[in-house]
Amino acid sequence: MDDSRIVDLFWARDERAISETSIKYGAYCTQIAHNILHNLQDAEECVNDTYLRTWNAIPPSRPTKLGAFVGKITRRLALDKFKARSAEKRKGDTFGTSLEELGECIPSREFEEEESARIIGEAINGFLKKELPTARKIFVCRYFYGDSIEDICQRFDMTEAKVKSSLFRSRRRLRAHLEKEGIGI
Repeated sequence: MDDSRIVDLFWARDERAISETSIKYGAYCTQIAHNILHNLQDAEECVNDTYLRTWNAIPPSRPTKLGAFVGKITRRLALDKFKARSAEKRKGDTFGTSLEELGECIPSREFEEEESARIIGEAINGFLKKELPTARKIFVCRYFYGDSIEDICQRFDMTEAKVKSSLFRSRRRLRAHLEKEGIGI
C-alpha cells in the first residue's frame, strides 16, 4: 500500500493503518532502533512505541513521506532509551562512538535546549545539502542511522580507511560550516 493511502487510514482512525505501517516500515524502523540500541527486544519496543506515537501524531500531521516520518519517531525513541540506558552505565558501543565523533563538531551545552537543537539541525541540513551524494549518504548512515563502519563499508563497497576518511573530512567541513553559521564549540 502506498504512503498516501496509509496516511488516509490514520486520518480515518482505521486500525489497519498500524498493520500496514508495520508491513511496509517495520523492518526499517527495527533496523534504526537496533543500530542505536544493539538490543533486539529494546528495538522492538521502540518500534511498537513508534506505531502509538504515529497514531497520535496523524492527525493533525499529514506526512508526505511516511517512511521518513516513522523513521524519525523511531530514532527519537531509540535515542531516549539509549540516553536512559547510558545514564545508568556508559557503554562503548557503535552508536556511542558515533555520537562522540560528532560531538567534536556540535556544541553539546547548547544542544540540550530545544531552540538551539532546531538551529543546529537546520545548519546540519544546510551542510548536508552541499555535500557530495556519497559523502552525504555515508554521513547520514553513520550519524542518523547509527550504522557501524563495517556496515557502511559493505553498503558502499568501500574500504574501512576510505569510509573513515570520508567521515573525518565531513566532520571537519561540518565544524567549519557550523562556525561560519555562528554555532561554534
